[in-house]
Amino acid sequence: MVYDATDKILGRLASQVAKQMISARKSGRQQRVIIINAEGAIVSGPKSKVLSDYRAKYNLNHARKGPFFPRMPDKIIKRTVRGMLPYQKNSSGREALRDLRVMIGTPNNLNGENLPEGHEWGSTEKIDRNAPNKFVSLGEISSHLGVDSSRWEGQ
Repeated sequence: MVYDATDKILGRLASQVAKQMISARKSGRQQRVIIINAEGAIVSGPKSKVLSDYRAKYNLNHARKGPFFPRMPDKIIKRTVRGMLPYQKNSSGREALRDLRVMIGTPNNLNGENLPEGHEWGSTEKIDRNAPNKFVSLGEISSHLGVDSSRWEGQ
């Protein structure tokens, strides 16, 4: 399954992906999920509050000893999905997380409507909503946390 995170609310996308992956694991099949354009996902809320919340999470613990909070948009999405899986409780959550790939930008092989053999677009009917009045993209959050945004703007 391939999902495009552009203009999708982060929590809704993450819960959809987590539910799909864990149900596939419980039914005994392996479900690979790819999320592209991670920097385009949005977090709803006033910009100042969202940025201060992410800054507080990032500064919460020791810089060298951890626990560590991600700054890159792809890592933030992966961490959000991990929080919705039974990652600590059993191995099915850890195995499901191994099958998740999150990418900044769109790779050449997933560009356009025609996907490679064995790939298909994931259904986003349940998570498609109009953009809220107040929101911040993951790209802006990452820039606020100190990541050089030129890494994904050229892609």
